[in-house]
Amino acid sequence: MVVGDASVEIDVLVIGAGPGGYVAAIKAAQLGKSVLLVEKDTVGGVCLNRGCIPSKALISAAHQYEAAHESSEIGITAEGVKVDFSKVQAWKDGIIEQMTGKRGIGALLKKNKVQLFNGEALFINEHEARVFNDNETARYKFNHCIIATGSRPIELKAFPFGGRILSSTEALSLKEIPQSLIVIGGGYIGVELGQTYAKFGTKVTILEGSDHILPGFEKELTKLVAARLKNKNVDIVTEALAQSCEKTDSNVTVTYTVKGEEKKVTADYVLVTVGRRPNTDGELGLDLINLEMGERGLIKINEKCQTSIPHIYAIGDIVAGPALAHKASYEAKVAAESIAGLPSVIDYKCIPAVVFSDPEIASVGLSETEAKAAGHTVAIGKFPYVANGRALSMNSPEGFVKLVGDKETGLLLGAQIVGSEASNLIAELGLAIEMGATLEDIALTIHAHPTLGEMVMEASEVGLGQPIHI
Repeated sequence: MVVGDASVEIDVLVIGAGPGGYVAAIKAAQLGKSVLLVEKDTVGGVCLNRGCIPSKALISAAHQYEAAHESSEIGITAEGVKVDFSKVQAWKDGIIEQMTGKRGIGALLKKNKVQLFNGEALFINEHEARVFNDNETARYKFNHCIIATGSRPIELKAFPFGGRILSSTEALSLKEIPQSLIVIGGGYIGVELGQTYAKFGTKVTILEGSDHILPGFEKELTKLVAARLKNKNVDIVTEALAQSCEKTDSNVTVTYTVKGEEKKVTADYVLVTVGRRPNTDGELGLDLINLEMGERGLIKINEKCQTSIPHIYAIGDIVAGPALAHKASYEAKVAAESIAGLPSVIDYKCIPAVVFSDPEIASVGLSETEAKAAGHTVAIGKFPYVANGRALSMNSPEGFVKLVGDKETGLLLGAQIVGSEASNLIAELGLAIEMGATLEDIALTIHAHPTLGEMVMEASEVGLGQPIHI
């Protein structure tokens, strides 16, 4: 590391080492560029350290704990099943270390000769940035830059994070299972974490502002999740607006209103999950280079992920679109390839979305409502889990696969799944949309028996008016 004001030249400066930034750095390096990756925290970003991976580890542990208690229906009973939450947390932390440490992303960066600087970056002008930490500083002149600084949880003024008011970050690292928990926001983070703690025995109350949980998904998908939550003694209060809270040493009381009527609920902790804010308002120096900004602090980009300054790119949660790790990684490859002179452009036709609730929800492409709004005459193919032999053998009869096709051309426009393994089943349908497959193509594809994947074929046959098993 050079110390002082002399600039070191670099092909590509990448700021932020989350699933967008580290992928962009590796891809650019693979395309022959010299790359400096700057990360002020830990490589892997929110996804690997405080989001996707740790939450799925806790969800998996909660599923197994619940199954150990509730398998008498299939002839298995267990006594004395206990959860050692400190061991659960240690196991989760081990997964994070494996993913982000020397054997994970660190090894990938080293293998691809990406320079990693643990510190922050500050733009000096459109072609130079200073990188620094407590021990060293350096000035870099770059040909291209990719900004991938991610996002952070939105903090409500009446519910400042700290103590017994948690963001998703603190909720993933509790030392003990709380006896009670209030979740403000019934989106995917609130539902996933709320349901996880409910399975561990926590009394959970979800306060959601809209008329149903998971408002980004259609009601026919979410009602099965709501029913499962209620079965675990989770209180779901919709059209609820959290107003204020009173904290003591041992609990928090939240005041909220439903259609103007004031109510209160008390719990050990409050988890606030009302969305995420792009990290574009920090000390990055964006004001010094006058990047054109959009709404809500998002950076405007074109189809190549270029900002208003053509040699500076932006990807991930700081640009428009869903704040999803796989969207960030996708944009990362487009940006790196564009920098390398390849004809890459973004195409958001087919971004899968998954909620790791119980049962899982997954969607890709257009919903039935969106397809109709776009002017399509739709053909719907819907097949229930209860008619699939593999689902029954897994004791997972709840849910359905729904395909949305164009009635005139037969093209698959979208798909939604609620049920066991929806997160994995949706991949086939994303590929089908990308490849321009029709319902007939899917119906004529031989699917292994007995598998959950057969339901995709069966749903296609329903959409064609040729059902076999219903």
